[in-house]
Amino acid sequence: MPKIDASTPVVLLPAVRQGGLGIARSLGRIGVAVYAVDPGPRSPASLSRFCKGRFEWNLEAAPASESVAFLLHLANRVGGKAILIPTTDSAALFVADHAQQLRASYLFQDQKPETAHALANKASMFHVARRYGIPAPETFFPQSEAGLLAFLETAAMPVVLKCLDAGRPLRRSAPAVQIAHSRAEAQDMYSRMQDPEVPNLVLQEYIPGGDDTIWMFNGYFNRDSQCLFGGTGKKLRQCPVYTGATCLGVCLENGVVVNTTLRFMKDIGYTGILDLGYRFDARDGQYKLLDVNPRIGSTFRLFVGEDGMDVARALYLDLTGQPVPASSPRYGRKWIVEDDDLLSGIRYYRDGKLKVADWLKSFHGVEETSFLSLTDPLPAAGMAISDLRRLGAKIFRRGRRPGKAPARTGRGSLRSRVMSAVKPLMEF
Repeated sequence: MPKIDASTPVVLLPAVRQGGLGIARSLGRIGVAVYAVDPGPRSPASLSRFCKGRFEWNLEAAPASESVAFLLHLANRVGGKAILIPTTDSAALFVADHAQQLRASYLFQDQKPETAHALANKASMFHVARRYGIPAPETFFPQSEAGLLAFLETAAMPVVLKCLDAGRPLRRSAPAVQIAHSRAEAQDMYSRMQDPEVPNLVLQEYIPGGDDTIWMFNGYFNRDSQCLFGGTGKKLRQCPVYTGATCLGVCLENGVVVNTTLRFMKDIGYTGILDLGYRFDARDGQYKLLDVNPRIGSTFRLFVGEDGMDVARALYLDLTGQPVPASSPRYGRKWIVEDDDLLSGIRYYRDGKLKVADWLKSFHGVEETSFLSLTDPLPAAGMAISDLRRLGAKIFRRGRRPGKAPARTGRGSLRSRVMSAVKPLMEF
């Protein structure tokens, strides 16, 4: 890779888990000063030796006007016109909505607000995809329980229930995605996930197949909607299992997914980093669009070129007016989220979906871990402490459940105490 002018700093909004850490390491290793915005406790990125500074701000909780003021003040502290990289859907939508106010102090992907909102929202994304001839699973947005019941009368089971708009989360502690195998189960999940005051739940046709039928595309598109760097890969394991994010993935070439995505983004005039998910439907032989994230994805380090190019570096070079060298991802490369994959492996094993020998074999070809690094060790330690805290909180909540019988004393209670500690781990 040619010599890079790394004088423009970068601000991560927010610096979430492995995604934020991946950006800090990727850009930090070419000399870029990276600053982390944390919504709470220190993120792995803020613990990295490549992080030059940390600022605490909760974008989700603060009024938009106060967040704009915070970011403008932060730009003065960082010095120079920094690049602002949103790492969540809500952050990407916030930047798109307040671009006019932020543009004087920051560089960022110049996305039309209507485009960002249309892609981030599962219902409108379905309609946009269909409008441009992109295959997608049937999608229904129930406005009420009555609408849900009417839909379920003719719907084929199972169905997928998921958050419609990431900017408006579901009920507190409700999972973002669930699969209902019966109408009764769909009703129960709906009642636990949906907020009747602010409906934010979408039901989607379930496409049968294992984790390895889910394909991903990551790419960076310039202002002319030309892809300067991009690649495809597929999930091998997810966390949470069956419905979650990639915890073990492999970079593989898929020309159909590439060509479909490039045509779609050109048609809608997309600009910036993009993270998409497709699922191969063996029933009709089509790759169907599941999700579109109009921002950098947490799996972006799965897609890395021979010269170290990734979407974060492509964005940095393009926004700073530097040429982006032609580069192709290294197909066959694997990437892993260590703690999530361990927990998923336990669950897949418990469900009879994974043998220990196959789990060990699956690590062959892993070229990058999300947290562990001999040259940058603190983020892994921070991740381990955070995981232990979350596990401890689960055990504590389980122990305080109403009506729980007092624990027996003596040797007979040893097994129950061990199982009680392990069970939250299995459900993590």
